[in-house]
Amino acid sequence: MNDLFERISTSFHAQGLMQTLGASLVSVQPGEVQIVLPYQKALSQQHGFLHAGAVSSVVDSAAGYAALTVAAEGYEVVTAEFKINLMRPAIGERFVAIGKVVNAGKLLTVCSGEVLAYGADAAAAPKVVALLQATIVNVKY
Repeated sequence: MNDLFERISTSFHAQGLMQTLGASLVSVQPGEVQIVLPYQKALSQQHGFLHAGAVSSVVDSAAGYAALTVAAEGYEVVTAEFKINLMRPAIGERFVAIGKVVNAGKLLTVCSGEVLAYGADAAAAPKVVALLQATIVNVKY
């Protein structure tokens, strides 16, 4: 296990919300993190779609962890703000949140994120259900 994956994985597994949602960390690269969230009825809204709160939470975490991949040693990250566009109902069997660093500064990192919905048909292209832009703050610990 490389140091970068270990750093992100340790933090990810300490998050109670990601455990509650049933999310899994699946990819960690410098400047990019992917988190998978399987559909669960317990995370749905009244029409059966994945709730916007679950969508927002998982893509916020993906963006934050993307920022952490480029943060200096001894720093952690917190989200200062984000804007999310919910593009279509979150219908699918699993959702992949991809967070990417757009610009990393000494104190602030701007990230983008998207959530892709995958259905039962493995041959079908995933659909983008949400887009995010976030400002992440580096915090010395």
